[in-house]
Amino acid sequence: MSLDGKVAIVTGSGRGLGLAYAAELARQGAAVVINDVDAQTAADAVASIQAAGGKAVAVVAPVGPTSTAQELVKTAVDTFGGLDILVTNAGILRDTVLWKMSDDDFDAVIGVHLRGTFTCVREAATYMRENKVAGRIICIGSPTGQRGNFGQTNYAAAKAGIVGMVRTWALELKRAGISVNTVIPVAATAMTATVPYFAAATEAEEKGETMPSFFRHDLGFGTSDDVAGLIAYLASDAAADVTGQAIGVGGDRIQMWSHPEPITTSYHEGGWSTEALETGFADAVGPLQSVGESFPPLPDELTRS
Repeated sequence: MSLDGKVAIVTGSGRGLGLAYAAELARQGAAVVINDVDAQTAADAVASIQAAGGKAVAVVAPVGPTSTAQELVKTAVDTFGGLDILVTNAGILRDTVLWKMSDDDFDAVIGVHLRGTFTCVREAATYMRENKVAGRIICIGSPTGQRGNFGQTNYAAAKAGIVGMVRTWALELKRAGISVNTVIPVAATAMTATVPYFAAATEAEEKGETMPSFFRHDLGFGTSDDVAGLIAYLASDAAADVTGQAIGVGGDRIQMWSHPEPITTSYHEGGWSTEALETGFADAVGPLQSVGESFPPLPDELTRS
């Protein structure tokens, strides 16, 4: 597999997962537009890719406004001659419980994750369609968008919304040969580094050691590099027929998330009145679905006091 001659934009790629995606795309041969809000961080990311023999340039701007999306696409075209791949990774967190979440907390996260994904994909897709590019669009989701998570109303809404948009875009862009997918990563980040449950995994990564099998295999939790391979694969010609999917990856695990489907169907002649539901709801709908994620207990040897 090769991405030689391809041009990619990766938003939020100055560090962490985004930088891992950009570095792997460059390693496979793509020229990459790095994006970050911090100029030094973006410059360092570009330098690291160039030092490894890759091609990269930076756009320093916050994702969300249409003007940023336009600048990203223009930079890709002006610098490298086109655009073939877009990875929408940029994001922020403003975590707090519902009753303490301010309008600004909500709007800021929705603006970067949801609006930012929309504006960047709209701009990239417009270029690809007009120039008959069979492009690859990869939007980053989260388990929180699939299952919910305490204290993340804004983030859950944004990530769930991204998956909904991806399914719609896959339908709209199919005729143009443009694939659109969601990747749902599970990896060590600055956020998980503060969670005691992941302490043993974080310690291993900091020492340059392989994470314990419990994390990599049982939880599907690994490093940023463990996610990057899927990004590069979906960006390649080999994945031309993969579109509209939500694919989870982390550690040693890859998963296909299902599209929402009814799991039970029942009928009641004359319709479901309040009275009919009062007596027949449980039998009609079956077991209730769980919410949120639950993790198995840590093995004793991985427990940190």
